[in-house]
Amino acid sequence: MQSSLRAIWKFGRGLWHVLGGMWTIYVRFPQLSTEQREMHVQAWALQFLALWQIHLKVVGQPVRSGPALLVSNHISWLDIMVIHAARHCRFVSKSDIRDWPLVGMLATGAGTLYIERTNRKDALRMVKVMANAMQEGDVVAIFPEGTTSDGLDLLPFHANLIQSAIQAQAPVQPMALQFVDTNTGAITLAPCYIGEDTLLGSMWRTLKAPGITAVVHFGALQQADGRDRRTWAHDLREDVIRLRDACNAHGSNERST
Repeated sequence: MQSSLRAIWKFGRGLWHVLGGMWTIYVRFPQLSTEQREMHVQAWALQFLALWQIHLKVVGQPVRSGPALLVSNHISWLDIMVIHAARHCRFVSKSDIRDWPLVGMLATGAGTLYIERTNRKDALRMVKVMANAMQEGDVVAIFPEGTTSDGLDLLPFHANLIQSAIQAQAPVQPMALQFVDTNTGAITLAPCYIGEDTLLGSMWRTLKAPGITAVVHFGALQQADGRDRRTWAHDLREDVIRLRDACNAHGSNERST
């Protein structure tokens, strides 16, 4: 009963924070520079995690500036919030999200690029959009698995959007996400959003969990070095797996937020 009451309290605080974020986007963002908007998005994401008592641990160094493409595994609806808290970037998301209540406005305000996943030809358009964004100095992020997994194993990486980095001659930074129990350090599946999970069910498990630490592990920047998109996607998947496996190997001497 007590854990349920705490969960309800955290949910209410999070909802109020979301409404505050919408007000910021609607009222303040038109008056801010791109850099100021990015700082607000990162600060907002950090505050959201704090309100839900989710700790953030960052291992390695995120790319300092664009152009760059971030490539990550995908576990939860919470992933975007966690990555924004570690390093602001422009996500590529399915177009449905644009029309979601509350979430759509926040995603658009954070600079999300939308792709029609049901239209295979739209990937060609998105590659061009992503390449242009990176050439203008943006850091763009994708989940090449194309959907969420439990984080214990990675799905094959789709190579289509990797072409944008080749086209823009931009480096790619592999990164890995993992959620662990703050007290034990063991992997927790509470935030997972896979299979028959519902969004509310995943949120409720996350809110009721005794303590969660989101570990974000950034790898080294790399260039294509003559690889085509399929070969590079395969190599990046192997890199993300190594980074994920190393998440629990880092001690308290790593930088935490």
